[in-house]
Amino acid sequence: MQPVARDEDFAFHALLTPNRSLSWEGFRQVMAVVIAVNVMNALIYFTAGAWPVAFFCGVDIFIVWLAFKLSYVQGRRHERIMLTDDALWVSRVLPSGHETRWKLNPFWVRVEIDRPIEHESQMRLIEKGKTLIVGSFLSPKERGEVADALSAALAKAKV
Repeated sequence: MQPVARDEDFAFHALLTPNRSLSWEGFRQVMAVVIAVNVMNALIYFTAGAWPVAFFCGVDIFIVWLAFKLSYVQGRRHERIMLTDDALWVSRVLPSGHETRWKLNPFWVRVEIDRPIEHESQMRLIEKGKTLIVGSFLSPKERGEVADALSAALAKAKV
């Protein structure tokens, strides 16, 4: 079930996703280098008679792969902010696929963010004393840009 019709015009629509600095091709290249270096080390230690060390080289490969896997799973998290004439919809999808939606009244919502914007600054949507924090995974600059754009769209909607 969608909160708004697909063809509905939005006064504001943003899909917020975490930054991913490494593409899948980059991941493959990094893993190829990690595997090559660890296999070479394992062969050196194995031929020197230190075969238990070779086992730990394989563990290193697994740990690096696991760290990247967990990072990419967390990268599936996203938030969507949609402003229509009568509602501000916020949708948060967790890496597990669980989605939570909020419907806010655009005439009561205000956007707050600490200035100057720093790493710890949070973008808050406040409606009648209730607070919803959005975009926590964005960079400070991106949070500021989204907050400014959403504030402008809300101000325009209230006119």
